Amino acid sequence: MILVIIITVRGGSMLQRALGSGWGVLIPGIIIAGLTFADLSMSAWRGLIVLGLLLTSGMIWHKRLRHFVLLPSGIALIGGIMLVMMNLKLMR
Repeated sequence: MILVIIITVRGGSMLQRALGSGWGVLIPGIIIAGLTFADLSMSAWRGLIVLGLLLTSGMIWHKRLRHFVLLPSGIALIGGIMLVMMNLKLMR
């Protein structure tokens, strides 16, 4: 209820900021969904996760790229989820 009052009082700007961070996970999710059809191996998924983590740590200190740090970290997160799902699938 308090959140609804704050959004109403401050306008839609607060809601737009909250939804803005969703793009940092939505875009990598679409990329990962496209990569699932490429039938990558487990080591390729691990490499993708490592690359995402390295890019994230490098982008934190860059002044302009700092605003897009959610993109590679989202790729690493969703890639890790895909790796776990593949691992569970192989265990069956």
